[in-house]
Amino acid sequence: MFKHILIATDGSDLAERAAAQGVGLAKVLNAKVTAVTVTEPWTAFLAGDAAIAFPFDEYDKGAAANAARILAATSEIAKKQDVACATAHIKDQFPAEGIIATCTSHGCDLIVMASHGRRGLAKLLLGSQATKVLTMSSVPVLVCR
Repeated sequence: MFKHILIATDGSDLAERAAAQGVGLAKVLNAKVTAVTVTEPWTAFLAGDAAIAFPFDEYDKGAAANAARILAATSEIAKKQDVACATAHIKDQFPAEGIIATCTSHGCDLIVMASHGRRGLAKLLLGSQATKVLTMSSVPVLVCR
């Protein structure tokens, strides 16, 4: 069945619940796990004549610290269930693209992720990373809600 499960997480409570389900599945299947979190590219915000920019170095440090915290939480879930868990922090990509790239580069055969279940205008404005991953993935995707 599945030998290498990619667990995509953004650190939210919903994503942690999906991570727990993915780790539980890996334990039953005796599969290995890679947890991934993706940091979007740094941007400057323009407002009128003035550009408001969060300094890149500060953004990079904050993103790295946040990713470390997120991945440590998933690693702890795996450790408690005695499942080996590698981690990956993908920088400067949009979430769906980073998840697909990691799946491909690590040879994963299943992606597990959460969906926030946004509908209507919120989905239109914010997009759905789960929908994008489902559309782009060449491997099965388990979406937990």
